[in-house]
Amino acid sequence: MMISTKGRYALRVMIDLAQNDGESFVSLKDVAERQGISMKYLEMIVSLLHKGHMVKSQRGKAGGYKLVKKPAEYTIGSILKLTEGTLAPVGCLEEGAEKCDRATECITLPLWKKLDDQIDEYLESVTLEDLVEGRV
Repeated sequence: MMISTKGRYALRVMIDLAQNDGESFVSLKDVAERQGISMKYLEMIVSLLHKGHMVKSQRGKAGGYKLVKKPAEYTIGSILKLTEGTLAPVGCLEEGAEKCDRATECITLPLWKKLDDQIDEYLESVTLEDLVEGRV
């Protein structure tokens, strides 16, 4: 499993919004400047986060983006699963994957299942707030 640039940048955007969480919306231009991410790529990532109901948007002069929920209510796992699609270490454990013909005799399958469970458990135990507050 390797987290893509899209997943890493999505985390950076969510952290930026959490750090600048207030009454007003945060402009995408400001996020792009602070995070060193191109506007075009940032627009694609924020669109994905918006469709996943993680951020809300507002148009106009005071427009921009902000978190839908409090930072403590977002797990890192939920953000990465939205952007990456899967965090499974092997294809046969991906959601919706066809059952492998060798599953009943696969000696390594328990290893991959345990690794998958541990990755999921850890990423679901860390919140956006934990990252912002430096508790990881």
